[in-house]
Amino acid sequence: MYEYFVKRAGQALFTAFVVVTLSFALVRLMPGNPADQLRGQLIRNNPDLSQQEINRRVANYINIDLTKPLHEQYLSYITGILHGDLGQSISQNAPVSKILGEALPWTVFAFSVAILLMFVAGIALGSLMAYWEGSRFDVGTTGIGILLNSTPNYVTALLFLYVFGFTLGWFPTSGHISSDIIPIIDPLRPVATFQFVADAVYHASLLIAAVVITGFGGVALAMRGNSIQVLGEDYLRVARLRGLSDSRIALRYVARNAILPMYTGLLLAFGGVIGGSAILEQVFTYPGLGYYIVAAVESRDYPLMMGGFVLITLAVVLGAFIADLTYGLVDPRVSTGGDSS
Repeated sequence: MYEYFVKRAGQALFTAFVVVTLSFALVRLMPGNPADQLRGQLIRNNPDLSQQEINRRVANYINIDLTKPLHEQYLSYITGILHGDLGQSISQNAPVSKILGEALPWTVFAFSVAILLMFVAGIALGSLMAYWEGSRFDVGTTGIGILLNSTPNYVTALLFLYVFGFTLGWFPTSGHISSDIIPIIDPLRPVATFQFVADAVYHASLLIAAVVITGFGGVALAMRGNSIQVLGEDYLRVARLRGLSDSRIALRYVARNAILPMYTGLLLAFGGVIGGSAILEQVFTYPGLGYYIVAAVESRDYPLMMGGFVLITLAVVLGAFIADLTYGLVDPRVSTGGDSS
């Protein structure tokens, strides 16, 4: 187990190192040279600045002093990353780490709720589909699952926004919460805390619904395939002989064993949730990580783009790392990193 942990930790750290190195290279590889773009913006907006001051501000924005040798720039950039210094945002006029740190909880909140609901609904439905394999219920739900899984979530998001936001007016068309509600969880003020949580859920409802509707079909189809393999086990015959109901057998016996192979997918979904947030958050004007990344692309805010790219990839790496370490604990039949003998 120790060797397996060291191996996986080494792979995760190497991947993170490659990602940070690529983000450093983006400063030079992106079209138009971001440093020159920043320098040009500063000259146009502040014609009285000296060349030395312009270089200092460019270095502050992108967290790299381009007047130093390449290896010193790289070491300075790595040191800044390790200390949480991702540079200064041009469009937001604030540190990148501060912007991403404030936006990240909103993305994690909305998409974590969506993924949990998506997996719960998909697992339950997939178990029933497999238990009644070949029935009209199975055929119909399989077709619906394929249709929903093949529909891009942003298409569903736009439809929900038009129908439930603009036409019916049931939900807000913007994800920003009310400014008169305290934006923190305060245990000493339970009324304000409840209002804040309720308002946050209300503003994220359409986004959550778009993710769940377009995602649970794929989970159900995957669960159906896993469950069909479990249906032939002897303990299910015993359960039927005991006179247990079909729904109890499907959900309690079939689902509990067929769900194990999907555990890794669940954790990877949590890791990838940050990367998949950009379009949906832009559609609903939801103040999460993806919203600011898209805004950074539109305004050519290179420091914010690079910081978001690093954070997204590290989240995926962390999700995969946790999945590798914990899968053997969830399913004891799997030998963690060692021989099965």
